[in-house]
Amino acid sequence: MEVTMLSPDRVCDHEPLSHAAADYDVVRRAIAFLSEHWRAQPEIDAVAAAAGVSASDLHRLFRRWAGITPKAFLQALTLDHARKLLRDSASVLDTTFEVGLSGPGRLHDLFVTHEAMSPGEWKSGGSGLTMCFGFHPSPFGTALVITTARACRARVRRSRRGAGRARRHERPLANGEHRRRPRAYGVARTPHLR
Repeated sequence: MEVTMLSPDRVCDHEPLSHAAADYDVVRRAIAFLSEHWRAQPEIDAVAAAAGVSASDLHRLFRRWAGITPKAFLQALTLDHARKLLRDSASVLDTTFEVGLSGPGRLHDLFVTHEAMSPGEWKSGGSGLTMCFGFHPSPFGTALVITTARACRARVRRSRRGAGRARRHERPLANGEHRRRPRAYGVARTPHLR
């Protein structure tokens, strides 16, 4: 085998790599800022200033590198902390203010949007709540679709092992009623997954 060394003038241009590294660094700084200041619920302009770019550039880069917007990342951080507080027996009102939201209505909206149930229903383990679920094909793999009277929630399962992980999401809600629905029911209720 013969190895040929290229002279520096024949090496490809590294400019795209330096741009990618700079973009990555912007997103890294934004994530670090959000992780440290999530309780203050910072506006996108404050996050962008901390990352050293404009708000529109941050939104575009964050979405490209993280797959979600900075606002969605902040909501995920807030929701994660709210779940922990509720699990540790904090009241809904105490949880609301502890996670930096302005009132219980904002916490309620956050839970209904992302968990398809109110914070009180989540705290009670789904007591009295009926959750209908099924596994359905999606462009990203098999999705676990859960519907409640309030909303619909979907999680993508990429492998057979993923089925166990998807079912673990039901464990904190062991007090609710779970009904498996046929595929047609779930797909009809969630046309955006086709």
